[in-house]
Amino acid sequence: MNIKKIDINKAVIFFLFAHLFIWTLAPSISNTNLPLDTIEALAWGSNLEWGYSKHPPFSAWSVEFFYQLFNNKDWAYYFLSQLFVVSALFIVFEFSKDFFKNKIFCLISILLLEGIYFHNFTTPEFNVNISQMPFWALSVLFCWKGLKNNKYSDWLLFGLFAGLGVLSKYLFIYLLAALDIFFIYLIFNKKLNYKVFISLIAFLLVLIPHLFWLIENDYITIYYAFNRAGVENLNFLNHLTNPFIFLGKQIGMLLPFFLMLFFLISKFRVKLDYKDKKFLFLLIINLLPIIFMFLTSLFLGAKIRTMWMTPFYLFFGVFFIYIFKNGIDLKKTKNFISVFLILFILSPLAYLYVSFSQDDKRTDFPGKKISNIVQKKWDENFYNKIVLVAGDEWFAGNLSYHLKSRPKWDNISNKKINVKLKNIEGGFIITGNSKTLLKICKGFYFELEKQGICMIGTNK
Repeated sequence: MNIKKIDINKAVIFFLFAHLFIWTLAPSISNTNLPLDTIEALAWGSNLEWGYSKHPPFSAWSVEFFYQLFNNKDWAYYFLSQLFVVSALFIVFEFSKDFFKNKIFCLISILLLEGIYFHNFTTPEFNVNISQMPFWALSVLFCWKGLKNNKYSDWLLFGLFAGLGVLSKYLFIYLLAALDIFFIYLIFNKKLNYKVFISLIAFLLVLIPHLFWLIENDYITIYYAFNRAGVENLNFLNHLTNPFIFLGKQIGMLLPFFLMLFFLISKFRVKLDYKDKKFLFLLIINLLPIIFMFLTSLFLGAKIRTMWMTPFYLFFGVFFIYIFKNGIDLKKTKNFISVFLILFILSPLAYLYVSFSQDDKRTDFPGKKISNIVQKKWDENFYNKIVLVAGDEWFAGNLSYHLKSRPKWDNISNKKINVKLKNIEGGFIITGNSKTLLKICKGFYFELEKQGICMIGTNK
């Protein structure tokens, strides 16, 4: 196949549609249950807030919006996840047009991203990492537009999307910190217009409600983030081992990407111009966030989980094509296309194989079956509908998702609740430890999947 003969716009549309279709279909036909993080987000979304115990709110808002459209159809949430992914890839494609005269390079920049498993194999699980992706791409795009055109609209959109990115996950600040370094560089060189500060208006307007929520809830998400990274576990060896484990995982994960790049480049001609604003911008947005993550692990001893890096590599294709563009012979791209097609086909096949061959995953949990049993027992004993399900995000979250009344979810694991005095207009269910729940349940009690289930409602 000669890539020079391809209609670029049609190729981009076909690639994105194919990705969307394949990665919506594969988990839809192979998974019995939605993944953990998606169920967790649905549990939170059943009761809309400006934040939750583990994360800021945007991922929960997104799945709840889809629930209102599609109800409890699992395929819809795989589709939602892929919409976030392909929209990010399309934004990267649009961004790259300012960096390459030849649109073939723009296409290659996003095809290369299929070599990074964050953009395929892990994407069926909609979570806070996936939620960041379009906002990461949009923030970079409108920051660049602001720097290039200096329009108020571009700077305001940059602030808006940056704020929504932080509302997806706090790690988004690593991108913003990198951009701040670039702004400081431009200020010292007297090349930055102070219109950039207009972006702070939109940024703060988006974040202020969440900041108030954070204060009112004793910074619960901040504490969770530090605990998740193992920062509270003071061990000197963590400062030595964790950062290099992090680097090793990143190198291993990027090997398919660099394999594709290797087959694309005919001659390794590299001419780095540190006065080139485009090169510096790409260097900053691609490498600095990763360096900041490494330094976080080094100085705090934090364990960086691989999935946290999901949006960090969105512009790697643009970056490396920009560096090596003079060494790319577009007449000799057959091997690149072959490797791309192998990865594009192999990745969903590998996902299907793992899904069908293993039966002990979260996605094998019989959530719908359990919910049907619970619903039947409720209908046999009570008149009113279920308005609340309390318990952990997984078991109780599955009930909230599958039960026909779409009850709100609440986590009572850290609360002392006397179910007899619980003031709720309507019926409710509490799930949890069998021994503990049996002692306090004043309603209908039974056990299912090693969980105690207590039902309180208006008896028939």
